[in-house]
Amino acid sequence: MRLNLFASALLFAISASFCVAQTGSTAILEDFKPSTLNQPGQEYPQVNSQGYARFRVIAPAADSVRVSLGLGGRGGTKLAKAEDGSWMATTAGPMDEGFHYYNVNIDGGKFNDPGALNFYGSTRWESGIEIPAHDQDFYALKDVPHGNVQLILFPSKSTNTSRRAFVYTPPGYDEKTSTRYPVLYLQHGWGEDETAWSNQGRANLIMDNLIAEGKIKPFIIVMTYGMTNDVKMGGLRNFDIKPFQTVLVDELIPFVDKTFRTIAKQEKRAMGGLSMGGMETKTITTNLPEVFSHYALLSGGIYAPVDIKDKSKVKLIFLSCGSKERPDGVKNATTALKEAGFNAVSYVSEATGHEFQTWRRSLYQVAPLLFKD
Repeated sequence: MRLNLFASALLFAISASFCVAQTGSTAILEDFKPSTLNQPGQEYPQVNSQGYARFRVIAPAADSVRVSLGLGGRGGTKLAKAEDGSWMATTAGPMDEGFHYYNVNIDGGKFNDPGALNFYGSTRWESGIEIPAHDQDFYALKDVPHGNVQLILFPSKSTNTSRRAFVYTPPGYDEKTSTRYPVLYLQHGWGEDETAWSNQGRANLIMDNLIAEGKIKPFIIVMTYGMTNDVKMGGLRNFDIKPFQTVLVDELIPFVDKTFRTIAKQEKRAMGGLSMGGMETKTITTNLPEVFSHYALLSGGIYAPVDIKDKSKVKLIFLSCGSKERPDGVKNATTALKEAGFNAVSYVSEATGHEFQTWRRSLYQVAPLLFKD
């Protein structure tokens, strides 16, 4: 009788395992490695080949520890305490590829993970983790000629201070002293600052690799703070573009044209931005069509034909988003622009949402389209 029961149980287990396999559920692979964004010498957080993230925090006196990352709607990932006083857990599911901000909640307080590097987002310095992407080669650090990202300070009479920007100059800029370059003014999103596109976005590496592969003509990128973070989440309607428009158009652009070897013409000047930076881009480009000729909104809304005052001044409109956002809106808007006679291009990043992997891919797609003539 016991033997029959054992045989029945074994058969049930085998059948259950087969059903799990058939439904696509898989075990978590134990091939975890430290995230590439860890502090030097730190083993955690870790990621595996499936996109799961594993966290370990030393907090022996804590009563609860939770990491903000994890499956949506579940409040992140709750860590379990071990006998040595450490807390550990793995996300309930795989994360989207690419970069993610996160923080650690210990007994109700918000902290950064001591094992991870920090990045400015959500109006504060937060921990960052990198989930390896299948297409990460386009923003990888390679043995190719590299450009330079430098911090500049420019005078701003409108704000009665000196403001800062980061400027990417392409490889060979210092040697080719007679060459002048087009310029892309590239804006961050809400909660971020002028460091975002270089640190989280890998904009300089994307450019270096594209130039090395001969896929684009070199150009300069200028990244400055968009004065966005005084707006509280959900208060976008209260944002006044005029102060930033003044800083950008009346102060920063003349300074860049004076300091760097730019082609100081509307047809060689582009503006783009992610999320709220896209909103800024749309507003400024429609307010002042004589300043920019190439427009790029990355998860930052759309243009309609009626938004453009003078079609002759627009050389390119690029609209993008993640497939987990609202891709139909981007595609439909692009179709409408094309039918109205605009050079419009759309791009949808597969399997990503409102996050930096979408925007890295978007920059990679739009860069070869800029300044083609």
